Amino acid sequence: METAEPNFSQFGISEEEGDKLVAEVIRYILFKTHQNSGCPIKRDELTQLVTKNYHNRSLPSVVLGKATTKLSTVFGYDMKELQRARPSSTNQARSSQSSADAKSYIITSKLDPAVYRKHIEDSKKSHLTGFTFVVLGIVNLAGGKITEESLWHHLARLGLSQDDERNADFGSTKQALETLVQQRYLQKDKANGPEGLTLYYELAERGLLATASNNFKECITQMVMSEATTIELD
Repeated sequence: METAEPNFSQFGISEEEGDKLVAEVIRYILFKTHQNSGCPIKRDELTQLVTKNYHNRSLPSVVLGKATTKLSTVFGYDMKELQRARPSSTNQARSSQSSADAKSYIITSKLDPAVYRKHIEDSKKSHLTGFTFVVLGIVNLAGGKITEESLWHHLARLGLSQDDERNADFGSTKQALETLVQQRYLQKDKANGPEGLTLYYELAERGLLATASNNFKECITQMVMSEATTIELD
């Protein structure tokens, strides 16, 4: 037997007031996603939009649920909850991201990739998409974790230097990599080793989602096969 969808009257507010809350949360999600280049939005931020005027603890979950539904049916976005992953290193005390696990959200388009590329994708940002793919590919092929030194070594082979502050596409290449951390494609971790403290980059929640997709795996396979063919020809 299906459970009836919660309505706002049970919280002592009208449907009109509730709909305004849902609309406010949706506006915030869309604006913040655009403003911060797709960085995850913390659940606490969305909760505060509701609790600033209404203090029922259960209301934010209902509002977020309705906002998720509306984003899907009206705007064509899938709102996904991310549970912050901890670095694989056991040296949590020195982790640069050892804060308490916090829930956050991202939105992704539900449109067919071909339709999205034709009608929505911003061609001016294609270099950022390519950079993201290359970095995730390098980290993925390294087993999901790579030292900072090794990562920049591989990127240097593509003409990308961490000291470049005026790259024609990215501006600061170092900041472009840091943006992937902020967007939760990657996470940073420090660990002690024979040579002292070493900085690692590791796949984070969005990176794990991306590298698990069939499209990503197919592209990586094609690239590896192409590279192998080139080596044989040489």
